[in-house]
Amino acid sequence: MSLDHPVLDQVVLGASSLFDAKRAPVAAHMTVFPQRPDAAIDAAGLLQVIDVIAPPEGGPLMLSVANEAGLRAVLHAPMAPHLMIEVPGFMLSDPELATTLQERVATGLSLVLGGRVPDSAPQHLWQLFRAVTVDRANIRNPLPAGLGGKPLLRYFVGADGPAMSAGALKAGFSAVVGWPVGDAPGADSKAKPIPAGVTTVVDLMQRVDRQEPAEKLEAVVKNDPTLAFRLMRYLNSPGFGLSVEISSFRHALMILGYQRLKRWLALLVTSAIDDPDLKPLMQLAVRRGLLMEEIARPSGDDALRNELFICGVFSTLDRMIGQPFEQLLKTIPVQESVAGALAHDTGPCAPFLALARAVETESAYDIRECAGALMLSVGDVNRALAKSLVHAHSLTKG
Repeated sequence: MSLDHPVLDQVVLGASSLFDAKRAPVAAHMTVFPQRPDAAIDAAGLLQVIDVIAPPEGGPLMLSVANEAGLRAVLHAPMAPHLMIEVPGFMLSDPELATTLQERVATGLSLVLGGRVPDSAPQHLWQLFRAVTVDRANIRNPLPAGLGGKPLLRYFVGADGPAMSAGALKAGFSAVVGWPVGDAPGADSKAKPIPAGVTTVVDLMQRVDRQEPAEKLEAVVKNDPTLAFRLMRYLNSPGFGLSVEISSFRHALMILGYQRLKRWLALLVTSAIDDPDLKPLMQLAVRRGLLMEEIARPSGDDALRNELFICGVFSTLDRMIGQPFEQLLKTIPVQESVAGALAHDTGPCAPFLALARAVETESAYDIRECAGALMLSVGDVNRALAKSLVHAHSLTKG
């Protein structure tokens, strides 16, 4: 199916992931806002697009439809079994919806309870849910007593930083929705040692910048077998889209050229950091890079797309290493446009990075505002997001 479906002009999409105690993504998360509150959503079309964006083999997807009419339409439409639909607790007092929920659960649909449940809601409805979302504002509010007899997964929503996310997981939550990057490190922050793998990749990027001969570049790669394996894995993944299998670094350079190769070396910088606590930031960085370059694809400017990809991939590196970008970028070679966006939120890459951040925080207001700053329609952003998520999924299959 094409990712140019008309439904993408009817909605605003935000996308993130659910992370478990091992910091691994256990499900995708998507919020759907109607472009206009009074407009109907093509629920069947939306679910068809979601099946392409997040296929069943990619794992579960939790879908939150931020509109009552839209949610009811989705609940009546055929959908794949890997979807989990979030239903706000306040809607449980509606008898018609209650009947629909019971019928859909009987056919295998998974439901997630969102927010507080009204006292008037029949207690037997609470048993229809497999999970419940708990917002930080309601963390101290007890769950309804009727849920006590059934084990429920608990998802934490609204963390204001990595420490709160980690605290929620330590306290027994099954997962957190999204992973905030937290405040940027200051000049007095305690920097973490830069892993040897990062140093090797940065050295390689600098040599690629100087366009050193292939044999010199290959000699660097041969000294780090793990780096060579990771690079070959990325280049030969379905997401890279090459028609031939890359067999060596020299082969990669011949097929791709220096500039295209540099972007994939940027991807290896984040993957060379082995701290398990940083897995969410690594996933976030890759998704930002893919989204930012996809937004710029219609421009036909390959140089800009490469810069945006590297900007997105490096955008969490300061948090990963614990150094402000002003220091970090003294040792990592990036274009001036990328450095300006990372260190000062200025320059041509900055509005693309702001838009990627808005999408991952699933804020319809911010997405609209950032899209407008780039003279883009929300439909344009949705299509770029859809394609980037398909690309991200294909990379993980390599």
